[in-house]
Amino acid sequence: MARRPMTTFVAREAEVARLDAALDRAAAGSPSLVLLGGDAGVGKTRLLDHLAGIAADRGAAVVTTHCVDLGEVGLPYLPFAEALRRLRSLEAGRDVVDRVLSARPALARLVPASQDAAGPGPMGGGAGPEDAGGRLQLFDGLAAVLGAVGRPGRPLVLVLEDLHWADSSSRDVLRFLVARLGSEHLLVVASYRADDLHRRHPLRPVLAELSRHPRVERIELAPFTAAELGTFVEAVAGGPVPREVVRGVLARSEGNAYFAEEILEAGGGGALPWSLADVLRARLDQVDPAVQELARVASVAGRRVSEPLLRGVWAARGGRDFDVALREAVAAHVLGGEAGRIAFRHALLAEVVYADLLPGEQVALHRAYLDAMLADPSLGTSAQRAHHAQRCHDVTTAVRASLEAAQEAGRVLAPEEELRHLETVLGLWDAAPETARAGVDRVALADDAAQAASRAGRTGRAVTLARLAVEAAHDDAARQAPLRSRLAQTLLAEDATQEALAEASRALASLTDDAPDTDRAWCLAVHARACLLEDRDDEAAQSANAAIDLARSAGLPGPEADALATLAVLVVDDPDSAAALLETARRSAASAGDLVTEQRCAYNLATTHYYAGRLDDAATVLDAAVARSRAAGLTWSEFGHAQAFFAALTRYCRGDLRDDELGEGRGASSPLLAAVRLYGAVARGDEDAVARGRAFEGAWERDPQIALISAGCTVDALTWGGELDEALALAQRIIEHLGRTWSDYFLGGIWLAALAVGALADQAEQARLRGEDPARHLATGDRLLERAVESAQRGRPRGGRLGPEGLGWLTRVRAEHARLRVHAAGTA
Repeated sequence: MARRPMTTFVAREAEVARLDAALDRAAAGSPSLVLLGGDAGVGKTRLLDHLAGIAADRGAAVVTTHCVDLGEVGLPYLPFAEALRRLRSLEAGRDVVDRVLSARPALARLVPASQDAAGPGPMGGGAGPEDAGGRLQLFDGLAAVLGAVGRPGRPLVLVLEDLHWADSSSRDVLRFLVARLGSEHLLVVASYRADDLHRRHPLRPVLAELSRHPRVERIELAPFTAAELGTFVEAVAGGPVPREVVRGVLARSEGNAYFAEEILEAGGGGALPWSLADVLRARLDQVDPAVQELARVASVAGRRVSEPLLRGVWAARGGRDFDVALREAVAAHVLGGEAGRIAFRHALLAEVVYADLLPGEQVALHRAYLDAMLADPSLGTSAQRAHHAQRCHDVTTAVRASLEAAQEAGRVLAPEEELRHLETVLGLWDAAPETARAGVDRVALADDAAQAASRAGRTGRAVTLARLAVEAAHDDAARQAPLRSRLAQTLLAEDATQEALAEASRALASLTDDAPDTDRAWCLAVHARACLLEDRDDEAAQSANAAIDLARSAGLPGPEADALATLAVLVVDDPDSAAALLETARRSAASAGDLVTEQRCAYNLATTHYYAGRLDDAATVLDAAVARSRAAGLTWSEFGHAQAFFAALTRYCRGDLRDDELGEGRGASSPLLAAVRLYGAVARGDEDAVARGRAFEGAWERDPQIALISAGCTVDALTWGGELDEALALAQRIIEHLGRTWSDYFLGGIWLAALAVGALADQAEQARLRGEDPARHLATGDRLLERAVESAQRGRPRGGRLGPEGLGWLTRVRAEHARLRVHAAGTA
């Protein structure tokens, strides 16, 4: 049966309606992410193309990008880098991209013209301290670009296809982007193949995490129904189709759009095989042999391949008349054009063709691709060269290309991809000939891999690799100290403080007489931090002071800032001294270009003022710190987020009860920031305060801080509303929960006890007025008072003294208990 091009979109009315509604919301300033899942061939791309057409007709800016299948590694940030390039070509996006690039320098790493910028090499001792901040700045820059392109009524629609092939860094960006959604005119639609998501597929936990966000909607694209398939078949055929043919196509395809189309393309007869793979093979057998060969060559590159690369490989294999074969392949609907590349009509077709190659044919074709890229490096990236080298068993080239790919991943701040490339080299090390390992230091390789793992948040793997580096340098005394010090830092990140202290102590003992000042200063600073966490304060002070003295004399602001921050914790009972140290540490970190340490010092300085009762000083520091974090693109980093939290808390404590301080509607995107707004809601007497507070109970297990704030505020609101039994029950439940999560004497328990005893006193008063015996409430109040007093004694912060807030709530619980006793005694 001859197939005519289908010019109309059919069926999928419900899915189109949901996407249409999401587009309307984006136009109105309510952004969202739609996750479109479905089996291969079910029609995801056709639906996305239809959405793109609708959006473009309404004046929206539409950008479609793709992920590619490149084994376990992938190309870092590929779909978002592609989006940047496309946005720069649009009138609506060019100025936005350039403006954000000037404010977020790290984003320039994704722009090809700027990728010659300095970056850490895979054997150069790892990334600098700015890389953690730089990666967040890069993420923030991407979010800023995507959020600024759309306009009211003319949103930006970003389509991400084949998310199941996304690299780790792209998945991280997507998570970050969703957390940032506020009032942007933006719709992101990401498709993935549901049948590809095996139990351990890395996209599975990401989908589960994203699906819990209120701005995320999931659409599962089901196969066509019988009626829908009939309409679809007629649209494909360009006219009526005999009923028996439709029934046969439905039986074989089970409603899968691509399968149905291929069955029709192959003739639609009853003798066709039942599996899609067999149908595809049968149809390929009908095309010209040159087209079949071109498809075999193209399949080795995956779904898409650049025309120059395919042409080069074709010529290297002795192929003739490339343009004729390509034209025939397009006419036969085997290949086509997509995103400026040659692409199979469907990924399934590429997979079937590749799977049918004999092992020797696969190896030979991978070799041909590798040779073409080695002859002309512009035809592929180092990651692609590494991929083809491994598939054709060229260990030497795989090692060298993987090292280059690791360096490129480091330059664009993609630590997961950098780690995997470095681990590839470590895995091939013993099999690689000397020529492949020439100039490569295995110790530095393992050390760099450990640091990449640490930056990727894989601290367990980082510890393993850091130990490998130490073991690999067992006969090199000069390297033991810095390697063991970095191992200690990694162990601290794992909360393995005893092991960290042991390694930090070994690092100090391993220092040689001629050790560089940098190594010595960092060893002392790390040892001070490990001693601090193990409550060995005298040793911590000794090492910290020594690190500070050496760092200052050698002009090393990095270890100086680290040691000053440790020393500030040791003198926290003297707020003036602690604040002075932290301000000096903050300046040192800024001088070193260490944005993350600068944020940490500013945060600790603000909390030092806050807990000392100096709210005006805390507010001044936080306003400057939040502005600095925003300017650096680090608003949503760990300490940027913590600064925003304390800024909101400080405003409330200073009497500012407004509900708009977070701005841009982003409170809902951060549970902790949304929780802190409950203080003002209760103080204002908002009618929905209790409902808002109870909505956080699902997050109790995830974040104890959210549990404390939301539950405490809800207890307060219930008490004010006269719901005393509920208030008391909730107070007791949260105290027990946090006692298990933190400790029996967590300091927040003083606040919760005061609220609970206050509710008990109100109950006792009401019981006395009703003529009932109020004494039954006294025993519960006695236990809560005793717990509060014991928490104040045994749960004290470092320095041994409660701050004004703790003292205030301790006084409040005693006052409420006194009120309870008065009512329990029956005295007016």
